[in-house]
This record gives sequence, structure tokens and C-alpha cells, in this order.
Amino acid sequence: MGQLYIKQQVLSLAEHFTVTDAAGNVRYLVEGSFLRIPKSFSITDPFGNEVANLEKTVLSLLPHFSVFVGGAQVATIDKEFSFFRPRYRIDAAGLNVEGDWWDMDFSVVRGGMPIAQISKRWLSWGDSYEIRVFDDALETLIVALVVAIDKVKRDADRASH
Repeated sequence: MGQLYIKQQVLSLAEHFTVTDAAGNVRYLVEGSFLRIPKSFSITDPFGNEVANLEKTVLSLLPHFSVFVGGAQVATIDKEFSFFRPRYRIDAAGLNVEGDWWDMDFSVVRGGMPIAQISKRWLSWGDSYEIRVFDDALETLIVALVVAIDKVKRDADRASH
């Protein structure tokens, strides 16, 4: 089981996140594209090797993200139409999300078994998340899913203001 922390860098033109482990060691760096269409995020290891990529579809009625690991599409995230609370659908190799998306406190499960637990840390400068990963083989995918969900949620927040 691994404990990860995702922290968004607040004062930057593009969206940047640093992912660290419990000891504070950098595990991943996430960089959002700046003024690029479609919007994308590159997730690299500490040595600069890309391990995942997220891409937002431009021409869709509701937000749609594709998650790529090793060049292959492994997940999609779609915002579904609803009148009251936002609802999202994730298609990610049998993974389901259970819990409160809106407040960013949810679990990722596969076949009823927990894969990860994600919680937003509320008293921090910028967005910050705590992630407990129970299946190390899916760590990169979980980081990519959290970044994509964060982006979809922030876009929805901006649109409602």
C-alpha cells in the first residue's frame, strides 16, 4: 500500500501538480498544457519520462477526458447530464468510483475490492489530495484519474460562476 500526496502549484500559468510519497520524495510531476487545444496533461516520473497522458476532448457537449498509459487509452471520464449534483462516469478497466465526487472524497474499487482512497485536504494553499493506493500496479492510473477528475470539477466550477 502506498500513500501519495498531490499538490497543485498555485502561481503558474499552466496547471502543475507535484506528487510525493509519505516521505516527501517526488514520485510524479504533472504539467498541463498552456494555450494548447486540446487541453492535455503529461505525467512524468522524477527523471522526466512520460508515464501517462490525459487529453480533454474539444468538441463534446459535456466534458470528456481520455487517459493514456504507455500510449494506450486505459480510461475515459465523462460528465453526465444532471439537474442537481454533478455526475460522472468512468470507464477504466473495470474500475468504479464510489463516494462523494463533488467534495473529492471517494474510493476506486474493482470487483468490490478497494484499489484506492482519495481525499481532498481542505486547509491548504491550492488544491491538495491525499491518495492511498492499495494496488501498486495501478498507481499511475489512479494519479491520472485524480488529475482528470480535478480538471473536470474545476472547469464545472468556473462555468457555474
